[in-house]
Amino acid sequence: MSVKILAIESSCDETSASVCVDGAILSNIIATQAVHEQYGGVVPELASRAHIQQIVPVVDTALNKAGVQLSELDAIAFTQAPGLIGSLLVGAQFAKSIALVQNIPLIAVHHMQAHVLANLIPEDRPEFPFLCLTVSGGHTQIVRCDSPTQLSILGETRDDAAGEAFDKSAKLLGLPYPGGPLVDKYAANGNPKAYAFPKPNIPDYDFSFSGLKTAILYFLQQNTKENPAFIEQNMADICASIQHRIITILLDKLKKAAQDTGISSLCIAGGVSANKGLRAAFEEMGRKEGWKTYIPAFQYCTDNAGMIAITAYHKFMANDFAPLTTTPSARAIW
Repeated sequence: MSVKILAIESSCDETSASVCVDGAILSNIIATQAVHEQYGGVVPELASRAHIQQIVPVVDTALNKAGVQLSELDAIAFTQAPGLIGSLLVGAQFAKSIALVQNIPLIAVHHMQAHVLANLIPEDRPEFPFLCLTVSGGHTQIVRCDSPTQLSILGETRDDAAGEAFDKSAKLLGLPYPGGPLVDKYAANGNPKAYAFPKPNIPDYDFSFSGLKTAILYFLQQNTKENPAFIEQNMADICASIQHRIITILLDKLKKAAQDTGISSLCIAGGVSANKGLRAAFEEMGRKEGWKTYIPAFQYCTDNAGMIAITAYHKFMANDFAPLTTTPSARAIW
């Protein structure tokens, strides 16, 4: 029997729908909300309204592209947590309505677990167990994955996420939102060792980026005081140096976790895994250490319903369903 699942992602500012059939992603439609660019960040109320406007056409497009009718679905999945509560509610209520009308099971998916399992979408996928460095605007974690339903956090950030460090640095440099990709773009033409930024001394596999953000702020304040054109004249080198430090912080922890656990299959996931500098350094580390490395395609790195769909498929096979009374949560329910 073929298993057809519709998945909805609405945790932040992307409205996305995906159709998964027997573990294969047949469609992954993403509508990005450009309205937030003028505010320099996501405005929760505007995000919720945009989801309401976009969810019907996005779902309709996903079903049509996959060639699947609502009446053919075996289950429907949605992002339960974490995220903006207003945005989550739009996806949750839409999914519940379809589950009720079609009389099909409802599957609640954790957003960060879905980022990890995005690595199971391609045919060339990691074998269990594997470690995944999950890096996004709100989270930074090292996760051990022993099966699609057995995931455990080995380490995570104690304060700010790596993605936030990228975006805040971009804002300090006067770059428009979203600034993280622009830091990556400028860094490609800069010297990563032009400026030395501090590395936090955090034990085990945990991370911290608040101190680095402060150091970057003071560095820019001091240098622009002496030379008002400092940033403009040295943008590429500054971005390359900031990116180099963030990447070394991330990969040093992942390397330690791999050495301590003896796990040689490594993955990265989350929005920041689309960063070209991180992808290149991650693959280089794998070649040097003799480890197998895996990175999702770009469309499965940022928030998308494809990762929700593949996670939902494995939960379906494990009979892990949610009641219609399930409510979304802004906090991470691991």
